[in-house]
This record gives sequence, structure tokens and C-alpha cells, in this order.
Amino acid sequence: MSGGRPSDTVVGMDTDEEHVVSVRGLHKAYAGRTVVNGVDLQVRAGEVLGLIGANGAGKTTTVECLQGLRRPDRGTIRVLGLDPHRDADRLRRQVGSQLQNSALPDRMRVREAVALFSGPHAADAGELLERFGLAHRHGSAFGGMSGGERQRLFLVLALLNRPRLVILDELTQGLDPAARREVWSAVARLRREGTTVLLVTHELDEAEALCDRVVAMRAGRVLDQGTPADLVARHGGWATVRFSLTDPQAAQELSSLPGVQDVSRRGEELAVTGSRAVIAHTGAWLLARGGPEGVPADLRVEIPDLETALLALLDSDHESEAA
Repeated sequence: MSGGRPSDTVVGMDTDEEHVVSVRGLHKAYAGRTVVNGVDLQVRAGEVLGLIGANGAGKTTTVECLQGLRRPDRGTIRVLGLDPHRDADRLRRQVGSQLQNSALPDRMRVREAVALFSGPHAADAGELLERFGLAHRHGSAFGGMSGGERQRLFLVLALLNRPRLVILDELTQGLDPAARREVWSAVARLRREGTTVLLVTHELDEAEALCDRVVAMRAGRVLDQGTPADLVARHGGWATVRFSLTDPQAAQELSSLPGVQDVSRRGEELAVTGSRAVIAHTGAWLLARGGPEGVPADLRVEIPDLETALLALLDSDHESEAA
């Protein structure tokens, strides 16, 4: 732990029901190296919020501070209106979590794990196991379960005590594609049921599929936040239309269309890049040129996803720092 002063206490900070988590000006450093640098964060009741960014962005340290596992050097934190350090016992009963390095003894059976983690007001364990497809594994040892089954078990354990907030840190790290999809389905169900979830991930397809909003972090700072569609629109608002056409005049005509920034040719394939409007204008140009039958069979449209948008955002941040 660094030698900074402990986290501030602000008695009048927002504790309304809309915000399950409220963080302002969070700082944390280790041995003089800042890993969280002035983070502001709010999680609304009933939403799935994703903390995204590369390894080392400060995501895990942030959620460890929220859970009271790390003491911030500066800043204010309220989780369900409580201070994670001062009210640790009260908060622990209301927050379920699956941490990045969660594990159980290989010989521990599912029913034993459920009994170990169940509190006095636990939910129906049998119903939870059924919901997450683990009822048939009630007597199975942890060491004999697949990766997807283990992560679904951690979800069951996180939900046992009817938490108001669930924190999931790199939930699908190291899983094969089929197991990832199993876990995604489980989290999507939590979302449909209105459970508030804080999801930490560097898997951007995961964030795009599961999260209502995302917060993009780099080097301990928040770069931008919003819905996945918001971030894609702000930092990946272009499109490319590709198709084959041998007409040597086509590139010149396409370059004059509204929104077009570049037209390139590779062999017979043309690539028209620009604002999203180029999709409509290029389609209209093709129809005017040859009618429906004149639309190339290999026509395809490429639109940036959240990963592309985050890379553009990181590049922009690097350029700002250099400037």
C-alpha cells in the first residue's frame, strides 16, 4: 500500500436508489506508481456496466477499492450508500462477486461449496443451480468440472445471498468459445432479471454483447463512457463498402459521392470508405448504374465494432499525450 492519505469521507454524497455505485476522484498508487488516476464512476440500478481496457488499465484495482479489498489513497466511494471500509460487514452481505483469481479446492463438491457460501437468508440453491444448468452437477467435484461450468458455479455462489450488486472480473478469461457463450447466456439472464452487474473485461465482443454502458480506461484514467453504440459512433463512425467492378471510371465517380473519403482498388475489388452515409450513396449509385441486377454479388459492408472504436480512442489518447 502506498503512503497516501486514506479515502475521504463525504457524508452528503449521493446515495439515491438510482446509483448503486458512485465514485469520485479515485486515486491509487503502488510504490509510487499510479494505477488509478482520478476515476469517476457511477453504476445505475438494474444496468450491466462494463469496465473495458487493456490489461494494466486499472480496472481490477478500481473494483477492489469498491469491495473494500484495497484502500484508496484519495477519493470518495459509495456502494449502496455505504463506505466499503467503514461499512464492510454490512456491504459484504449485499454484494456478490467473482474475482479474477476465484478458485475452489479441487475435491470440494458443488453442494459443499453452496453450503459454505450460503448465508442465513440465502436464495434457493437448487433453483439457482437449475437456472444455470448445474442441477445435474450437485454432487460433482470442482476439479472435474469444465471451465464454463466452473464460471457458472461462481455465478451461483455470487447470487446465493440475494445481492443487490454483482461484480464479475474477467469472467470468461481462458475459456473456449463454447464455454464463453454458456457464461454469456447466464449473464444475459441476470440482465433481463434486472440484476445490477459491474463487469470487468478486456474482451470487447463480450462487453458489446452484454453491457448497457461501458467505461473505457487506460493507464488508470477514464477515456470515455456511454453505450457500446455511443462509443462506436464517436470513435468508429466510418464504413467501408467493398465490391468487384472492372469499370475504370468507377473510382472517379465514386470519389465524388457525399461522405466518401477514399476509394481504393485492389485487382477488381473497389473499397469505398467514408462516413456511414457512403453505404446509402454507394448503393444508390450502383442501382442507378445498373438496376437491381447490376448490384455486384460480392457486395459487402464493413462497419467498425467496439474493439475498432476503442483502438481509435487509444490512438487518439496517445496522440494527445504526445502533443
